[in-house]
Amino acid sequence: MSYTETLPRPTTEPPARTTRPGLVLALACAAQAMVGLDTAIVNVALPSIQRDLGAGYGALQWVVVAYGLLLGGFLLLGGRMTDRLGRRRIFVAGLAVFTVASLLAGAAHEAELLIAARAAQGLGAALTAPAALSLLAVTFPEGRARHRALGLFGAVGGAAGSVGVVASGLLTAGPGWRWAFLLNVPAGVLLIVLAAVFLAADRPAERTGRLDIAGATTVTGALLLFVYTLHHATGHGWTSASTLALFAAAAVLLAAFVRIERRSPDPLVPGSTLRNRTLVAANLTGFLAFGALLAFIFIGSLLMQQALGYSPAATGLAWLATTVTVVVAAIGGARLVARAGARTSLVSGLSLLSVGALWLARVPADATYAADLLPAFLLAGLGFGLCGPAVQIGALSGVSQSAAGLASGLVETMREIGGAAGVAVVSAVLVAGSALDGSGLDGFRAAFGFVAVLAVLGVVAAAAGFTGRRG
Repeated sequence: MSYTETLPRPTTEPPARTTRPGLVLALACAAQAMVGLDTAIVNVALPSIQRDLGAGYGALQWVVVAYGLLLGGFLLLGGRMTDRLGRRRIFVAGLAVFTVASLLAGAAHEAELLIAARAAQGLGAALTAPAALSLLAVTFPEGRARHRALGLFGAVGGAAGSVGVVASGLLTAGPGWRWAFLLNVPAGVLLIVLAAVFLAADRPAERTGRLDIAGATTVTGALLLFVYTLHHATGHGWTSASTLALFAAAAVLLAAFVRIERRSPDPLVPGSTLRNRTLVAANLTGFLAFGALLAFIFIGSLLMQQALGYSPAATGLAWLATTVTVVVAAIGGARLVARAGARTSLVSGLSLLSVGALWLARVPADATYAADLLPAFLLAGLGFGLCGPAVQIGALSGVSQSAAGLASGLVETMREIGGAAGVAVVSAVLVAGSALDGSGLDGFRAAFGFVAVLAVLGVVAAAAGFTGRRG
């Protein structure tokens, strides 16, 4: 049974076409680039931020965590608001929140203000990302045109993390860390103006019910608490009383959400969504794929600076190999999906990513870039370039226009939650492994081994969940 058959159709569909599909694609990709860049763009700049603002290590962690926490927690709600209130409206609103928050972050002279601004950036991103993906879903019909559009969109999303590392190093060494945020301001204003002028006004579907406030509150609270607990566990231990209590509280909220959805006449997430095999498979595989990729970038950056002696700028430039490979492979990956199906692309891509991680799991103390790092970076870029677009294409296949925002929000949520989980768990593996070896290399080897396991689990999920050429 297709997704179109299992979801109820509204009485009125929003318009499927916009004036200029090429411009819609450019706007969506630019917005996705801003959202993805700010996930990683502060990493190399943290020491400079700490020095300039006099922030403690606890506050410094929240400069990173606050963005991902709000982004991961509100994505699903952002997707549903896109369906309810209109794609252009939510897209512009998200960009506006993100742009103002970026200005506040760049002007911050206290750590508390910077953390609050980062949280507001995450909220703006949680509105923008599903609206951007939904715009593509309704602008490009299923088939070759959509595959190409989602291939480029996936390439931008996959490359954004490594580009963020590059940009963070160069900006910190050049005009300063504040420009990592201030550059978003003119870019955001330009995108808002272009969206307001050129995106066709879409009329949300007419519904007699109201937005499921109780469901939205409980699922958002559960996601926020879950992401927070992942970061909490890295500093307090995975089996500590506080960590277990927070996980339990997140589980209670999630159980309450399920109960509310079963009783709601107009649920936030229709039950038919979870009965669609392709959609579930795409989200599960996306969770594992993005967890593996972001953990790979996180551990790889630490390996180069802490164990191999690379400078921040050199570390950033080294990741250009992965960035370029992701973009090129993603464009080809979309064509592979059209010819062989999502399953083939995902299995191939995640297998390559696992090989790249295993390559670094044997990294020697005197590692050279050309022989010991570059092959792994190229394999990882090629692997994710193949599987990134396939996740999004699979998640949106057969989705009606009225549910495009929900499907987009789900897959983007799995991306962010998967990334947060991957980084949090791999950090614990790194710490545990490093305790056994004074040089720290055993910890990095164990961490890359864990990344390989995540990628292999993704292979299993894709092989079991997708069927046929379209699945």
